Amino acid sequence: MWTLARAVSPRIEEVPSTGSTNEDLAERIRAGEAWPHLGAYLTRDQRGGRGRLGRAWRAPAGSSLAISVALDARRIPPERRGWIPLVAGVAMRDAASRQLPAPAGVKWPNDVLVGERKLCGILAEVAGPAIVVGSGVNTRMRQDERPVPTATSFAMEGVRVDEDRLLADYLGRLRELSARLVRASVREVVREACVTLGREVTAHLPGGDTVTGVASDIDEDGRLVLLAPGPRAIAAGDVVHVRPAQTGSA
Repeated sequence: MWTLARAVSPRIEEVPSTGSTNEDLAERIRAGEAWPHLGAYLTRDQRGGRGRLGRAWRAPAGSSLAISVALDARRIPPERRGWIPLVAGVAMRDAASRQLPAPAGVKWPNDVLVGERKLCGILAEVAGPAIVVGSGVNTRMRQDERPVPTATSFAMEGVRVDEDRLLADYLGRLRELSARLVRASVREVVREACVTLGREVTAHLPGGDTVTGVASDIDEDGRLVLLAPGPRAIAAGDVVHVRPAQTGSA
């Protein structure tokens, strides 16, 4: 298994089930275990996954694939690391789109959507010398298994996903974009993939405040720029798409 993915990654370890692949991998790295750049730790049965703002994310066994990838933090300057969830989102979006009937999109800062439905979430955290990038992608999930009404899966989109190909394509694109992140801007790549731009959104900020406005841009630091009504850069938060932006007068 994982023949294609093993041609991309120097280490792939799959476990039958776990609470959280991100927590497992981060703990092992912090304890001194060496994981190579692009080493992947995964399961089809994650029982205690986490999303942004500490939210729990659970799915029935076998319905999704939880993947945590170690990136060598020494390769990525600290001032560029804010782009990592977005870069991972683009990598998964591109990998998923190769098997979906229509292209997926990235919702700032860390979700992959098919239309308005969530296919995958991304969570990145620093663990000693590594940055652990976790993703939970819904593969075989049925409609009656959705944790929230806005979730979707390859199966619900009518696709029998090739998980090996998906993982290989994701890791290959993540390798390419993380290398590009070090030497050049990834802003245009992210902007092209981001379906949040041009939308009216509500941003729920870490301190509990909310801001509503039109998502007009992503700045040089990866922050979402809202017109609310004046420009305001959002570095972190949970974004809800409200409706398309108005592009002309009534």
